[in-house]
Amino acid sequence: MSTTPETAGAAGTPEHGDADAGVDSGVDSATRDIADVAAVEVITTAAVHLMSAAAVKCGLAEDAEEREHLDLDEARKLINALAALVTAAAPDIGNQHARSLRDGLRSLQLAFREASVIPDAPGEGPGEKYTGSVV
Repeated sequence: MSTTPETAGAAGTPEHGDADAGVDSGVDSATRDIADVAAVEVITTAAVHLMSAAAVKCGLAEDAEEREHLDLDEARKLINALAALVTAAAPDIGNQHARSLRDGLRSLQLAFREASVIPDAPGEGPGEKYTGSVV
């Protein structure tokens, strides 16, 4: 087998040397780290990331310059994903976690309606097929 620029230094080739061991130990370490995290923490972290991104896209950023990132099409996608995650995970993550996620989701849904020039019909807003109408 000839060595091409694409395969030179690839894992398993002599050119790569012992660097492969460092990559393997990094992957092993990351796997161990994620194995130590409870599922509820992974789910709530993902939900918080979706909430934060949706808030910026709805124009809720504190900084006036950040409000320039208003993008309701993107916000709709993020809110739909958040609503699906919260609705699906609620029975498994418990009422304490689900309640605060639902509150944040509802706030985003209402902020989306407020930012919309042409409001969606009740039950047709982002995430409302999972949560029901917020108005």
